[in-house]
Amino acid sequence: MITIINYGSGNVRSIANIYDSLNIKYKIIDTVFDFPVETSKIILPGVGAFDETMKHLNDSGFRDILDKKVLIEKVPVLGICVGMQILGEGSEEGNLPGLGWVKGFVKKFDESKLPFLPKLPHLGWNSINANVNSKILEDIDFETGFYFIHSYFFQCSSSSDILTTTQYGSMFASSINHENIFGTQFHPEKSHKNGIQLLRNFNSL
Repeated sequence: MITIINYGSGNVRSIANIYDSLNIKYKIIDTVFDFPVETSKIILPGVGAFDETMKHLNDSGFRDILDKKVLIEKVPVLGICVGMQILGEGSEEGNLPGLGWVKGFVKKFDESKLPFLPKLPHLGWNSINANVNSKILEDIDFETGFYFIHSYFFQCSSSSDILTTTQYGSMFASSINHENIFGTQFHPEKSHKNGIQLLRNFNSL
């Protein structure tokens, strides 16, 4: 079962609607006491600022069980947008530490390198380039890509953790993967066919 963590930051219902359409079993949980024993995958949605998202997560009481599930039991987890950024150690956007599951730091785009106005946020559809082969990318149209809305990007300490890159002024990590931990800077739940396929692939990992 896919467990979607509702800690007050993210398009929880949009993700659930996709899994409804695919007839894939999931559960949205609001408290740590609802965490299903049969959890086989975890999704961390994210919309908003880094510190706000981390505060929601820390205050929710989910932190300890997520560390146990992800780091010890190795349950696959997918962080989306700010949900990906909090996988790292911290962010220029705020002061709170991230989860620290993936080595790296979140940085703001250098607006002097961005050719289009308005320069930030990076908004709309953009293509992706695969760094490595991964089951989560099966049957994805890389040229069509995904829908983005963000002003900050995850700078991985190790290039081996970069799953895909995208061009916006310079190349940035548009998705990451470290062992059982996955993150997408783009929004699968807003990315039509590609997003549906990626969420289907994540279920199949």
